[in-house]
Amino acid sequence: MRVLWVCNIMLPRVAEQLHIESSSREGWLTGLSEQLLDHAKQEDIGLAVCFPTLDEEILTQGRIDIAQEDGTSFVAYPFREDVHKAEVYDKQLEKEFAKIISDYQPDILHCFGTEFPHTLASVIAFDCPEKSLIGIQGLCSEIAGEYPADIPVRVWNRKTFRDRVKRDDLRKQRDKYILRGNREREAIRRVRHITGRTIWDQCYAQEWNEKAQYHLLNETLRDCFYTDEWSENACQKGRIFISQGDYPLKGLHYLLQAMPMILEKNPEAEIYVAGNSIIKGALQSGFAGIKERLKLESYGKYILELLKKHDLIDRVHFVGPQDAQGMKEQYLKANVFVNPSALENSPNSLGEAMLLGVPCVASKVGGVPSLFKDRLDGLLYEKDDIVALAGCVNLMLEGGDLVDKMRKHARDHARQTHNQEENYRRLLEIYHTIAKEYEE
Repeated sequence: MRVLWVCNIMLPRVAEQLHIESSSREGWLTGLSEQLLDHAKQEDIGLAVCFPTLDEEILTQGRIDIAQEDGTSFVAYPFREDVHKAEVYDKQLEKEFAKIISDYQPDILHCFGTEFPHTLASVIAFDCPEKSLIGIQGLCSEIAGEYPADIPVRVWNRKTFRDRVKRDDLRKQRDKYILRGNREREAIRRVRHITGRTIWDQCYAQEWNEKAQYHLLNETLRDCFYTDEWSENACQKGRIFISQGDYPLKGLHYLLQAMPMILEKNPEAEIYVAGNSIIKGALQSGFAGIKERLKLESYGKYILELLKKHDLIDRVHFVGPQDAQGMKEQYLKANVFVNPSALENSPNSLGEAMLLGVPCVASKVGGVPSLFKDRLDGLLYEKDDIVALAGCVNLMLEGGDLVDKMRKHARDHARQTHNQEENYRRLLEIYHTIAKEYEE
């Protein structure tokens, strides 16, 4: 069986062959690919992976054959796409995929995610719905609707100097998700097989394509999160960790509004934020540098307003993008992990925290309730209920037997959801189901 993967990133084994640094994004895809590549020979599966790049040297290579230590090999195909302009659809991409498909002759096309143009382009080029499989990650259509995330109207309507120069204000950012969502639905309508992992994504998949078969497939996370366990004695008391905060949907502003109530009961509390910081320059200049202030987008300016309003400048720390090991260290240092997003399907950061046994609080949105059970795995709250958010965080920071019971339950739950061997076997079952149905 020959399977062609269409990915959003370059896989680590491909990056190693090309002697470049691999992406830390979408670590679950890395985990799944490692398993499949390690067992490809015994499972009699041939694998080829496609990945986006703008590197002309890599694009010129075309087909890249990668030998492995066990004597097997797999194929990688670069294709031209700017993932930072995912709202742009170039018909030329369909021709690129037609060449790749003609060269590899796959039995199954497996697209990971619906967020980028390459999913629709590859499905059109393959033109075989019965052998096409799309794995849902997030849903751009629904993200567009929740993108404002309850920020004030003045912030939503505001255009900073940076926004005007780049022609990229909050409304335009939301509009890009609308465009991506239109293509997302078209891609889903063109296939007969879909994988997902929550009741939420299943409902939308079946609404958009009632003819498609929905296959439950949980995600395998990166190896390092399956070892070690959080300890109350080893964490920093009052340390609150969130994995992202660079655009409204991720909900940093909710947590900042809750901080005064958290500090009343936990005066030592501090927030640590991973990922890209949209206010780093302004913070480093101490708000004195006009150049850095001019670079702020409206949401970044709003975050600074909240930091100053609630006197949080010295209590919020932006630790920047982290690789897998760096994220693990952040989880283990934290007293509580918070997922305050306005919308998520099944956030990998929450799964990682659960695997490590970190006390967790999450907004009750999208697919989150499918993998994180309220009062069993931790605490859920309505996304815009700031008082409830503060109360949940305070309860977790207090610790005690109840918190210890919930975090241990979450760890056991996550070990089932993200079971590496079970998820790998499930993937093979799906492939064989597709192959059998097509043969019949």
